[in-house]
Amino acid sequence: MKLGAFEIHALSDGTFALDGGQMFGVVPKALWEKRIPADARNRIRLGLTCLLVRTGRQNVLIETGIGDKFDAKYTDIYGVEHTSTLLDGLNKLGLGAEDIDLVINTHLHFDHCGWNTRRQNGKVVPTFSRARYYVQRGEWEHALHPTERDRASYVEEFFRPAEAQTEFLDGDREILPGIRVEVVPGHTRHLQCVRIESQGESAYFISDLVPTQAHLPFPWIMSFDLYPMETLDNKKRLLPELAREGALIVFPHDPEVPWVRLVDVEGRIATQPVSAPAEARTATAKEEH
Repeated sequence: MKLGAFEIHALSDGTFALDGGQMFGVVPKALWEKRIPADARNRIRLGLTCLLVRTGRQNVLIETGIGDKFDAKYTDIYGVEHTSTLLDGLNKLGLGAEDIDLVINTHLHFDHCGWNTRRQNGKVVPTFSRARYYVQRGEWEHALHPTERDRASYVEEFFRPAEAQTEFLDGDREILPGIRVEVVPGHTRHLQCVRIESQGESAYFISDLVPTQAHLPFPWIMSFDLYPMETLDNKKRLLPELAREGALIVFPHDPEVPWVRLVDVEGRIATQPVSAPAEARTATAKEEH
């Protein structure tokens, strides 16, 4: 897809599953299951979407999915299905891991940085050998010393072997002209989202602030979020702003669509398919409740 002078590609690393109650927090199952049905173990199917931005000079990868460094027990618990992988998606575009110049991790939970590293000749090494990796310093430090509450979310071998190639950020930062990270606390203290702008067009990788389009209503917040009231405040601030901009919103975990546009319909955030023309947004918007 063209975004101004850039090309952007949503790449799938397959799917996985998490408990539906955890994914929707205080929202009753009778409501959330209408959006994403649960299986016999109360898990819902989630996507693993990464975003490739081709600027014309550099290839920038936002998130690296769940990877392949796990055993059968892990695969069963999280229902990992690799009908496709991030590396497969790159290959279909004529790219190998060595063609990636920059990797941006919004945070270091295992489902967002799995392909930062891979096993090679019995060792875990950086997957993207030429790339510079970018993450917030506070997120890195927390990932190495998580609390009892979120320890299961971090797998050190998924990210630490790439430490020598990692640049640690302290707050908002322009990574390249047109690509900027913005710290949006809530899910974790140092979660960063990614704003992409080119020739008057914009996209926003919203990460786990809004993991799926079902999470667009302001109070639909995951129980995984360490700071849920900050998540709420940031959703109320950011989503209307992105709707006014007509930005393309990229979800990390939607099982059906990787991206939508937003509109504000009398104070409610609504979605509009990307394929619809801009002038038809208000007329075709699907209201979120």
